[in-house]
Amino acid sequence: MFELSLMCAEDKVEALSDALDALDALSVSVEDADAQTDAEQALFGEPGMPPPKDGWQRSRVQALFATEALAHEAAVVLAAQDFFAGCRVLAMGPVPDQDWVRLTQSQFAPVEITPEFWIVPTWHEPPAQATTIIRLDPGLAFGTGTHPTTRMCLRWIARHGVAGQRVLDYGCGSGILAIGAAKFGATEVDAVDIDEAAVESTQLNAAANEVVLHSGLPDKASGTYQTVLANILASPLKVLAPLLVSHVATGGSLVLAGILERQTDELKTAYAPWCALEVADTEDGWILMTARR
Repeated sequence: MFELSLMCAEDKVEALSDALDALDALSVSVEDADAQTDAEQALFGEPGMPPPKDGWQRSRVQALFATEALAHEAAVVLAAQDFFAGCRVLAMGPVPDQDWVRLTQSQFAPVEITPEFWIVPTWHEPPAQATTIIRLDPGLAFGTGTHPTTRMCLRWIARHGVAGQRVLDYGCGSGILAIGAAKFGATEVDAVDIDEAAVESTQLNAAANEVVLHSGLPDKASGTYQTVLANILASPLKVLAPLLVSHVATGGSLVLAGILERQTDELKTAYAPWCALEVADTEDGWILMTARR
C-alpha cells in the first residue's frame, strides 16, 4: 500500500476527502496538523453522532492506495482542481507491512472501572487485583469501556449494587452495562436496542462472559425494573423520558449517560414532570445523571 499525505484548511477537508474516495483511496483519515503542539485544537462530540467539524484549521489528510501508480495519479488529478488551491502534498510513500491485528490489539488495554472491577480484552491477562472482570473485545456496537460514559455507568453499578434486582439496559450497544449488572448479581437483566447488530453483539458478549440476560429490540422491555440504565445521547434521552421513567419501579433508580455537562439543565427540565435528576458523576466533560422514582 502507498500513503498520500496532504495538508489543507478546515473548509477543504470534505471536498478533498470526497475526491480521494472517488479516486479509489482505500481509506481517508483526517488529523490535526498541529497535534502535540501548543496550537493543537480539541474537537468534542457525542458518541454515535457526526463530529462537530469536518477537520481542524490546519488538517492533515492521509489516504491509502493499493499501488504507487494510483497514489501518484491522485496527487496529479487533485493538483489540477480549483478546490485544491491552498492545499499541498506533504509526502507520498509505501506503508511498511505490519501485523495489523496485533497493532489494533495493542491499542486496547485493560480498562479500570474500580480497583477490583476491570474490562479486559481477550488477548490480555486480567490484573492481579481484579475480582470482577468483563471480557470484551472491540466490535460493531458502542461500548468497550474506554468511553467516560460507559465507565461512569459501570462505576455506578459497582458502587451502588444491583444484587437481586430486575435491571433494564436501554440502548445496550455491546451489552456491557447489562453484563456488568449480571456480574454484580442482578437476577433478571433485559438488554434492548434499536440496532439488530447491537442485539446480536450483546448476545455474543453475554455468552462469552457466561452470564444470562435477555436481549432484543425495544419492545422486549416489559414491566418495571429496580434499575433502568440508558447510555445513549442527550436528545433521545429527552424524547424517551416518559418511556424510561415508566419502566422504573417505585423506589427504583434511573441512571442516564451520554450527556455533556452543558446539557445538565435541559435534561433536568425534560425529566422534571416525573423525577428529579441529579448529577452523580463527571468525567472528561461528560456527566452521569440519576434519580429515584
